[in-house]
Amino acid sequence: MSRIRPRPGGNARGRLGSGDTWREAFENRPPWADAVLLRRILAGLCAVAAVVLFLREDPERTRVSVVVAARDLPPGHLLEPADLRLARIPPGVAPAGAAHDPDALTGAVLTAALRPGEVLTDVRTVGPRLAEIATGARDARIVPIRPADTAITEILRAGDRVDVVAADTTDPSRATTLATDAAVVLVSGTPGEPSAGRAERVVLLALDGRRAAAVAAASLSSALTVIFH
Repeated sequence: MSRIRPRPGGNARGRLGSGDTWREAFENRPPWADAVLLRRILAGLCAVAAVVLFLREDPERTRVSVVVAARDLPPGHLLEPADLRLARIPPGVAPAGAAHDPDALTGAVLTAALRPGEVLTDVRTVGPRLAEIATGARDARIVPIRPADTAITEILRAGDRVDVVAADTTDPSRATTLATDAAVVLVSGTPGEPSAGRAERVVLLALDGRRAAAVAAASLSSALTVIFH
């Protein structure tokens, strides 16, 4: 390693860090130079981090409020304010169709059981979106029927596909198929519950608009039943 000769008129200590080339100047740097350089690098990194934190949006502010179940809820339950609460979650976690206003769900009927903290979406309650998803038809409607044979309601489940048949009460041999491939979206009540003091169970079917109207009209004057697929 080359050594720098002291120049006339000065001492070696004062000339540390000087030299004719960058290499000589680096090799002759004073002992405190490394500490100063390190502090400056750390200060620069802290300044950059501060700018990044200042410019980055607060994660809490980017969260969205969604409606979730406040407790265990059974299918067919009529929602009340005490059943719901708001929760804040990241936008990427919120499912499509998530509800954001608990007041808008008050009085809605659940189509499936919910556990505490589960997000309510537009297909978890009886409504037009559920009908569209169940049938694939944009004009789909949900129609309630009371099957003439009440035992059928004990085995029907949401998701079943059925045909709706109207029977002539005066001539049982005459029957008319009102709709095919209807989707069961809800069966009210609890299967196996004693019949004494129990309200008659209702089956909700999702159908396209035309067939829904035919089934609704027939339910006023005809005995209806369903055929399983």
